[in-house]
Amino acid sequence: MRYVEVNGTRVSAIGVGTWQFGSKEWGYGDDYATSTALAIVQRALDLGVNLIDTAEIYGFGASERIVGMAIAGRRDEAFVATKLFPVLPVGPVAQWRAVESAGRLGVQRLDLYQVHWPNPFFSRQPVMAALARLQRVGLVDRVGVSNHNLVQWQLAERKLGGPVFSNQVQYSLAMRKPERELVPWAQANDRLIIAYSPLAQGLLGGRYDADHPPPPGVRSNNPLFLADNLERAEGLLCALREIAATHGATPAQVALAWVIRRPNVVAIPGASSVAQLEANVAAADLELSDDDDARLTDESGRFSPVRGASALPAMLLARQEAKRAAASNEGDVRSG
Repeated sequence: MRYVEVNGTRVSAIGVGTWQFGSKEWGYGDDYATSTALAIVQRALDLGVNLIDTAEIYGFGASERIVGMAIAGRRDEAFVATKLFPVLPVGPVAQWRAVESAGRLGVQRLDLYQVHWPNPFFSRQPVMAALARLQRVGLVDRVGVSNHNLVQWQLAERKLGGPVFSNQVQYSLAMRKPERELVPWAQANDRLIIAYSPLAQGLLGGRYDADHPPPPGVRSNNPLFLADNLERAEGLLCALREIAATHGATPAQVALAWVIRRPNVVAIPGASSVAQLEANVAAADLELSDDDDARLTDESGRFSPVRGASALPAMLLARQEAKRAAASNEGDVRSG
């Protein structure tokens, strides 16, 4: 495992994202939550991964509980990060919820406590003052943010009165907005970018394309998986497959290797199995050439998916077609 040292803290270049732990929307089932998820975290620790990222909102506390069970007896091997969901982010509420998260995780100290989203209706002063107090009493080591732009990150740091260690943002070959300001600022100021969705929810794994769309589920809410966007991604997916073949790797490993090749950037892919976790971790040892990097960057720049409000009509149409197909299938089963 390769590590990144930022602001006196050493974290693995590949971590474990745990949104799917205990979250029913992924459709992994109870066996995943009670068995596979625990095995994923424990195998990650075996392989030298120390960054385990969760949040109180993931499975409404279930993810934190699963992580807590997985690291029991191995606390010193894990850099545990969780997130405060910023509904009513006032001092006493933030402090109590930090205590609740630590309790579910079974830890005495949160290695990294992140504000999950900026709340436009509240000043950052109360929540950051509360997190500063939690640092002083030793319940929180590092403070971070998530989904913050640069101005919001810098403001949070001023209100904290100390370093806001990290910003967890969506960053991948399919989403490079953080490169405009966040990544350069992190590199210049000894801060960390934690890339979530580094495989764009599986788009960059090469499994899905215009002829092989994903099944209904979480990805149905992601415009990247619209038929038009899957067609637009073909150049990027082709580059990932070809570069992967030259390295004896997978497209997903190449996509992860591209992300963590950036200084001060680590990635937290999720995993549906121990085997997938092991494949993700192996990406930390994949050495892309400058030519590989340049080709991927160029193809990524050419990928221009339909996003935001522009994608809504196509997403609505796709949902309606999926409902009609499901109803037709149900009718066939009944008639049969």
